[in-house]
Amino acid sequence: PCALGLATPVAIMVGSGVGAKHGVLFKTASALEQTGKTQIVVLDKTGTLTKGKPQVTDILPASGYDGDSLLRLAASLESKSEHPLAAAITRRAGESNVETDEAQGFTALPGHGVRAEINGKTAIGGNAALIQSKGMLDADMKALGERLADEGKTPLYFAFDGRIAGIIAVADVVKEDSGQAISELKDMGIRTVMLTGDNRRTALSVAKQTGIDEVVSDVLPGDKAEVVEKLRKYGKVAMVGDGINDAPALTQADIGIAIGAGADVALDAADVVLMDDDIGKLAVGMKVARSTRRIVNQNVTFALGFKILVLLLSIPGIATMWMAVFADVGVCVLAILNAMRKKA
Repeated sequence: PCALGLATPVAIMVGSGVGAKHGVLFKTASALEQTGKTQIVVLDKTGTLTKGKPQVTDILPASGYDGDSLLRLAASLESKSEHPLAAAITRRAGESNVETDEAQGFTALPGHGVRAEINGKTAIGGNAALIQSKGMLDADMKALGERLADEGKTPLYFAFDGRIAGIIAVADVVKEDSGQAISELKDMGIRTVMLTGDNRRTALSVAKQTGIDEVVSDVLPGDKAEVVEKLRKYGKVAMVGDGINDAPALTQADIGIAIGAGADVALDAADVVLMDDDIGKLAVGMKVARSTRRIVNQNVTFALGFKILVLLLSIPGIATMWMAVFADVGVCVLAILNAMRKKA
């Protein structure tokens, strides 16, 4: 039937147009179809659920340091890092007119922190696991960091010349529309999972604010794709992210969705792009994809159903020529009109 040939492409074309109208770019017809089958949505935290512009909230020096000396050490160490948390610290140092020192031999420690030489001595900064592995995390500082994490902040530990210098806490504000977006996804029967390299306490705080179903925390950047692969055993997975570290996970998922304000690598790796920084567009894209699939199924039903009906009526001689014409041309018109109603 001619209508069978029109059933899918017309619906996909209209669905893609509706998505673009609402700020959701489906790169291919397959991307639109796969999005409509999504059962699990995995979301990165920083820059996706949160604004990605963290601010320093607490500066807590250890014995032998004051606030300015700790901030100077941290800003000097983080000055060559591109991480949003590092940017928050260097920005705070600038606002406080704190001078920084030159960091030599800067090295990023993925999933843990950074290391460099400052004034000929080793400086490190990052999460509790990094400092603890060096034997420099005492019980008081650990407890202080845990309290900050319980408040939804990310504690960054800094050490210099073999001893801990203190903690600088950074908080990334949750986007205003994140909670609503997660609620809409859950109403659609979609399971939501947050995948982050942050510590569990901070991750759980964000999950509580947004209503996320499950949290996978303390994940190294290179392990995100592996987590996504494991989740694929339980259903069709869509991965939502914005950073360079999210690119492997975006390609590993059944459907990769990038935030438009994110890194170019993530945008290239994704199958679907939310054209701005609005996470609320995620639910819109899911709804458009699902309704498009329903229309495709309806059009296929029209195309085959009317043909079969007229064919059966022709056996006893009941079917007329005009009924046959309607089963062919008429159903084509129905398929087109059925798809076009989605455009309204």
